[in-house]
Amino acid sequence: MNNKKILNPGPGYVINQNYRVNYEVSPKRIRVIYKNEVIVDAINALILYETKHVPVYYFPRDSVDIKKLEPSNLKTNCPYKGDASYYSIIVNNYKAENAVWSYEHPFDEIAGIKDYLAFYWNKVDHWYEEDEEVFVHARSPRVRIDILDSSRKITVLINDEIIAQTVRARVLVETNHPTRYYIPREDVIAQLLPSSTTSCCPYKGKARYYSIKVGGVIYENIVWFYKDPVRESSKIDDYLCFYNEKVDRISVDHVSEIKGNSK
Repeated sequence: MNNKKILNPGPGYVINQNYRVNYEVSPKRIRVIYKNEVIVDAINALILYETKHVPVYYFPRDSVDIKKLEPSNLKTNCPYKGDASYYSIIVNNYKAENAVWSYEHPFDEIAGIKDYLAFYWNKVDHWYEEDEEVFVHARSPRVRIDILDSSRKITVLINDEIIAQTVRARVLVETNHPTRYYIPREDVIAQLLPSSTTSCCPYKGKARYYSIKVGGVIYENIVWFYKDPVRESSKIDDYLCFYNEKVDRISVDHVSEIKGNSK
């Protein structure tokens, strides 16, 4: 991992003790697909971590089909990495504008990414880590998810009305996220209203949502669930989870309370 201490930063480099950029080599095979063409096939990608950003893969040029890239006039500057040059991807009659960037002359403090190429996740069609498709962004090896069966009584309340109660919850603990309580459907009392809203998580899969009706008031998209989650999160398959932040409170064995802000 790059943990170089900055003693004499180069010109243009911004020192911010609360901002970090570092990287490490990924042990995974990474492939990027655009219009059914393999644009990247890498076994030695870097995964870059940057404060306030999701992890990003950087690929050595010899793992990228350079013939399918066209240089762009776009240039941008990052105060922590330097000046970025951009490329568009061209496959047959399709073009993904400015989908790729590279730091050809990065600051010395991050020199290891020189001439590596990075891709905007949503400007290509598919990403694979080994043979499994990955969604949203690269999975960080620094993120851990534990899903634990729990017999503690979990009670979810809105306006002092119990909308779910269970002693069969599955507690999901995820790095840098609030603890979530996944509840069997049969232990949810509130009326569930189907929603067209969806979202994706690289560690859990595709989430679908429900709104609920309590006391004549509809609370939009306050419940989510994963149908057929990724294998590592299979224990929450079809369990329902309420936003801690949107209900009045979630009590655990009548002792600890997670307060929300539904009002």
